[in-house]
Amino acid sequence: MLDRRAALTLLAGGAVAANLSPGQADARPASFSFETVRARARALAGRPYVAPPPPPAEVAAMNYDAAQAVGFYREKIPLWGGDWGIELFPLSQGVSKTVTIHLVEDGRAKPLAYDPTMFSSPAGSPVRALPAKAGFSGFRAISRDDRGEWLVFHGASYFRSPAPFGQYGLSARAIAADTYAVQPEEFPDWREVWLERDAQGRLVIHALMESPGIVGAYRFVNDRDGLALTQTVQASVFFRRAFDQMGLAPLTSMFWYGEDRAVPAVDWRPEIHDSDGLAIWTGAGERLWRPLSNPRRVVTSVFSDQTPKGFGLIQRDRDFEHYHDDQAKAERRPSVWVEPIGDWGKGSVRLVEIPTDSETNDNIVAFWTPDAPVKAGSKVELSYRLHWTADAPETELAKVVATRSGRPGEPGRDTAAQGRKVAVEFRGANLLALRTAIDIEADVTARNGQIRLLSHYPGARHENETDALWRVTFDVVCDGAEPADVRVVLRQNGRPLSETWTALIFPPAP
Repeated sequence: MLDRRAALTLLAGGAVAANLSPGQADARPASFSFETVRARARALAGRPYVAPPPPPAEVAAMNYDAAQAVGFYREKIPLWGGDWGIELFPLSQGVSKTVTIHLVEDGRAKPLAYDPTMFSSPAGSPVRALPAKAGFSGFRAISRDDRGEWLVFHGASYFRSPAPFGQYGLSARAIAADTYAVQPEEFPDWREVWLERDAQGRLVIHALMESPGIVGAYRFVNDRDGLALTQTVQASVFFRRAFDQMGLAPLTSMFWYGEDRAVPAVDWRPEIHDSDGLAIWTGAGERLWRPLSNPRRVVTSVFSDQTPKGFGLIQRDRDFEHYHDDQAKAERRPSVWVEPIGDWGKGSVRLVEIPTDSETNDNIVAFWTPDAPVKAGSKVELSYRLHWTADAPETELAKVVATRSGRPGEPGRDTAAQGRKVAVEFRGANLLALRTAIDIEADVTARNGQIRLLSHYPGARHENETDALWRVTFDVVCDGAEPADVRVVLRQNGRPLSETWTALIFPPAP
């Protein structure tokens, strides 16, 4: 049932505009705020889902190459900020659902009409055959000084930025609903977007998201500091049905292989990944590092926590010599750190790793799942910041910089040894003065496994070094068919000197 207050807010905030044709605009648009979007989402959640109409038939001809050839005339940009402007995307095969775009000025919203003259295209381009009221598929924010785009909302509830290195990589999205859970995954779409320049000249995005079981209202305040980007996100999500695993503040990336190549070489490049680790800062203050992997089967790892300080998918390896890819520029791929605002309570950071045999598939997902179950008629209120950055927040602890594995046993002696040899490398300025220390301990534990041949030692000294490398090596033998859950941390007199490395070590394939 739709309560009267929500119905009145819906009518005041968007129902009139939604009934206009794309070429129309209300002469006296109603006042607008994020509460308008939240009330609209609440009202929609109380109604049965209505699927959007199918795209125009002409969209079928807008393949990838045709879409890439479409440009946007700068003089047609509908909204400028101090150093940014907004460009729009037409419909295409890849993103064929229409997103209604509104502009907010002086606290009032007006729908933006589709205009085919906004777009430049070569002669014969299928974009020219799209209907006059085709609508938009998304938008991007560009820099006024021709440094290119710095934010894109395009497809489902995804968005991404090339900050801070000017190179795209992983994506964020609004929600991850039942990702490889009991029920099939549900992918909501951005249905309406309101774009606003606030008093500080920042781009503020209000967005309405919907799918059969979910309706969400989101607000993004985008703060730029040079090439860096921080997004402050406020979300109100309403559920029409129950879900088994709700993923909040999700990040999606790709990991094919890294320095610990688990499969024979099928590509000439030494490493191929958009992110190489999941970093977590727990509510208790522990800093965790889970190296990403390309498993033989789908693996979901659960890191239980309470009031987390943050988590993120990180591209830590910034050395071009480790990739040798002049086109993909993997060493410039961004990291994203999720910083909760307020108390997120009890829940878990979850990492889903999906097998892949190429770099074209996003096979890594990380998100926060509350302990409280998502039931039909329930809602979630959430605030957080997304930092598009180089690494996790700074720490005095040494960081994990590489994970390697290979045949177990002592080289040249025990060729029949069981398990897997693992080498974890830590690097930090705090280790520099400890090269000759005798009280450094490698604290290595394994659940469902045994640790053998444990050794740890400082790496080779380098001239003019400002930090030091420390290597921990050991064999892991699984107790059965399930993987061993291993943790490694360097300590001195019980005090941690490093992040805690944690990984699942699987038994050898039969």
